[in-house]
This record gives sequence, C-alpha cells and structure tokens, in this order.
Amino acid sequence: MIDFGFDKLALIGAVALIVIGPEKLPRVARTVGHLLGKAQRYVADVKAEVNRSIELEELKKMKGQFEDAARDVEQSVTSEVNQATAALENAWADAEPAPFTGGLHDAVPVYKHPRKKWRVKRSAMPLWYKQRTGIRAKAQSGAARVARFRPPRSGSSA
Repeated sequence: MIDFGFDKLALIGAVALIVIGPEKLPRVARTVGHLLGKAQRYVADVKAEVNRSIELEELKKMKGQFEDAARDVEQSVTSEVNQATAALENAWADAEPAPFTGGLHDAVPVYKHPRKKWRVKRSAMPLWYKQRTGIRAKAQSGAARVARFRPPRSGSSA
C-alpha cells in the first residue's frame, strides 16, 4: 500500500493550494473526501461479498460432508439390522420344538373362555360388605330416590 507521511501530505496540500486556489480548495477537499469515502465503502462491500461467497462455499462443502456421513451411518445401521434379522430368522428356523413328554409343565396351555359369573359373585357377597363398600343391594328408581332424600315439609297439615 502507499505510505503517506506527514511531510508528503503537507507537500500535496501546498501544491493543491497553489494550483486550485484558496477559494475552491475547501469545495475540492470536500469532494475528494466524499469520493474517498465512497471508494472505501465500495471496497468494504466487495470484501464482505467475497467473504460471504467463501463462507457459502465452505458451508456447501460441510453440508456435503454431513450428508455423506449420514448416508454412511444409515447404510451401516441398515446392514447391521439386516444381519441381525437374518441371524434371528436362521435361529428361529433351526430351532426345533421340544418333544412332548407328557409332563404337566411341558403341556401347552389351552385357551379357556372366561365364564361370565359376575352376577353370581355379586350375589354371593355378604350384605354387610355391600353396605360398607357402597354397593347397592336393591335397585331403586330415580323418582323413588328423590322422594327418599327430599327434606320433610314443615307446616303441612295431613
């Protein structure tokens, strides 16, 4: 980069004062300052754009690497699952059922339909247990329950 020292800047300022003149020098200096500012902003924008494009390329590379790694993991998991499934199927096919010896523990349990004995079980409960647990012993209609728990009328002549 160009190295401007104080002596070089003073020389440039003196030449500009002689060539441009003292009346136009402030306006020219202001214009030069604006142009230098625009140039610096433009250079900064270009640098930022280059940095963004480099970062984007790096992110694309990283994305590709992660996708490759994910595919490798997926393939390895799939192959392991397939191997385990094949081993299990081979073990299942190779296994022979044990011969039936007629013993009590060797017998295969047979499904037995559950009998619907809940009515018998309810009626077999003692009355004191039903009263303690809140099981109704007698069915009562809704109107009869309302009449039973209605408070008595006071002041009625019967």
